[in-house]
Amino acid sequence: MSVPDLSKLDGLVEEAMAHWDVPGLALAVMQNNDIIKLKAYGTRDMGSGLPVTLDTQFMICSLTKSFTAAGLGLLVDEQKLDWHTRIRDVLPDFELQDPLASEQLTVHDVLTHQSGLPRHDRIWSLPGARSRADMLEAMRYLQPNKALREVWQYNNLGYLVAGAVAERVSGQSWEAFTTDRLLSPLGFTNFGFSLSELEASNDHAHPHPIEAGHAYRGKQWPIQTTPAGGINASIVDMAKWLGFLLSKGRVNGVQLLSQDVVEQMMASHVFEGDSGFSEIGACHYGLGLGCGQYRGDRTVSHTGSTLGWGTMMSMLPDHGIGVAILTNCDPSNVRQLLSYTIFDQLRSREPLDWPDRFRAERVKALEAEETERRKREAFDAQRSEPNLPLAHYAGKYAHPAYGELVVSAESEGLRWCWGGLAGTLLCRDGETFDLKQDGEERLGRFFPTLQFTFKRNAEGVIDRATAPLEPAVDDICFQRRSDNGLPA
Repeated sequence: MSVPDLSKLDGLVEEAMAHWDVPGLALAVMQNNDIIKLKAYGTRDMGSGLPVTLDTQFMICSLTKSFTAAGLGLLVDEQKLDWHTRIRDVLPDFELQDPLASEQLTVHDVLTHQSGLPRHDRIWSLPGARSRADMLEAMRYLQPNKALREVWQYNNLGYLVAGAVAERVSGQSWEAFTTDRLLSPLGFTNFGFSLSELEASNDHAHPHPIEAGHAYRGKQWPIQTTPAGGINASIVDMAKWLGFLLSKGRVNGVQLLSQDVVEQMMASHVFEGDSGFSEIGACHYGLGLGCGQYRGDRTVSHTGSTLGWGTMMSMLPDHGIGVAILTNCDPSNVRQLLSYTIFDQLRSREPLDWPDRFRAERVKALEAEETERRKREAFDAQRSEPNLPLAHYAGKYAHPAYGELVVSAESEGLRWCWGGLAGTLLCRDGETFDLKQDGEERLGRFFPTLQFTFKRNAEGVIDRATAPLEPAVDDICFQRRSDNGLPA
């Protein structure tokens, strides 16, 4: 069989990287069980200038979810659980705020994002050290916005639960179980499960967020919901994962994971939403993988993103085609436009104008970003003064899931500490304050201007602070601790 001609692909990759200011990228393309393209581009770190290699480790972010689902699939094959095993049958102390969801939530529900909980990402995304057990405990204090199985809502904490199930059933840590049962049999050689492991490796990438259209060398942030997004891997290893999924669970001629489990992972279990593109249409979700179509072909894919990292794995399983793309930059549409263009080439179709489409989207995004920046500057020039002396706001405010916010009154104004971050409080309207973070922004990843509003009790004393940390539910309320010596 002749090898497809991908000779023009390098030019497109380099052009796209230049346009979106992506420092480094690694690419794997598979067809009919063969790797037909495996290449590294650019620099893994703008600080060092060292090149990306085929062994460079990237944070793969939410591509990790397919590994977690496959690990549970191994336990399903061994009849140690099934997809509809209740979480409480494995984790008896597990609890959600909704009693019905606590009782009936299943493995299938958490893998398909149908717990009734919105994202609540502030539980895990702050850098302060927090164990997975602590986060699992915190889930009972999180407000749902939907009933169990009412709708698909992406939720990283569900995969935290899935990882805990794997640990309890296997008797191993999730990391050891995933390594012993999946990564080692597949021949992974350059991987890890934490920021410390990534930084300790000899060949690893560094994240580069985008601001005003340009990449900058960002800060490394940990991903503490490891079963949801914490694996680090090289493109060589991700090519092995592509081949494993495309071969429906086989490795070196051995059926490691049953074909039935892989087909369940790739099947559409719940409607996710519309893609916004007629060539793609509706999107659905399987078990750790997204499901849909591209120009009439069935697709299975997942993206992964966090500040400065952007990844994508996409397959046409009926045609044995797979693409994996790892970048040390986010946000950008480079992953999508390359994947779709490669699909068109390998299916011998007239290519669509994905580069032009995504360039137009980028222009709109940059214009919106600039408009928002000007609004902030105009507002900063006319901020109001707090309604009370600064000492009245100082104290410790706590929420059982979101942790403790510490506010202090200092000579330069109000300061805050929360979840391993710190900064200043800038008054917005007398009682509401914007949180300005010291150093590189982390909170602004999801909330461009995060605000806390201080509220008073019947005696006129500030007794709580509220913030829209999860927009899909009521503002999160931090109660002021009574042991702080409240001002008169």
